[in-house]
Amino acid sequence: MASMLIPRCPLIKPHLERRATRITQRSTIFLGAAARMESLTAANAAAESASNDQGTESSAADTVVQYVVLRRDLIDTWPLGSLVTQGCHASVAAIWLHKDDPDTLLYCSTSNLDSMHKVTLEVKGETQIINLSEKLKVGGIAHKLWIEQPENIPTCLATKPYPKSIISPFFKKLKLCK
Repeated sequence: MASMLIPRCPLIKPHLERRATRITQRSTIFLGAAARMESLTAANAAAESASNDQGTESSAADTVVQYVVLRRDLIDTWPLGSLVTQGCHASVAAIWLHKDDPDTLLYCSTSNLDSMHKVTLEVKGETQIINLSEKLKVGGIAHKLWIEQPENIPTCLATKPYPKSIISPFFKKLKLCK
């Protein structure tokens, strides 16, 4: 009976092996997504439990927030849409690079999708955004410095989501982007 399942044609066997490999890869992707969803559900439950245990004052201080920093010199010289796009690129990249992080999962959870907190700030120019990126690296703050290609211009940066109490001290001296 087993011999009936094994193809005798040499052309069919590689085809079936490729197909089996693809099915295995898709199963792995599916199982990974299921595990992330399970983590997300656990993160939501933990966040809900934590928010019920904390007072509103400490809860507000620990709101999960993402910071986006744009260059003022580009705000004055680039079309608004182009610069908004740069900020979007940096924001999405920072979230994607840290998609399995508990704070990112909480920030992107279904219960928080309509109440995300993002702070958009500005720095003077290229030197300042590079210096800020270095300061964040030294401080252990995960972020994405977006460099526009092919021009190789650092345009903005975005952090991964963090509790506000952890991340806000790094941005105290910066101005809101207006």
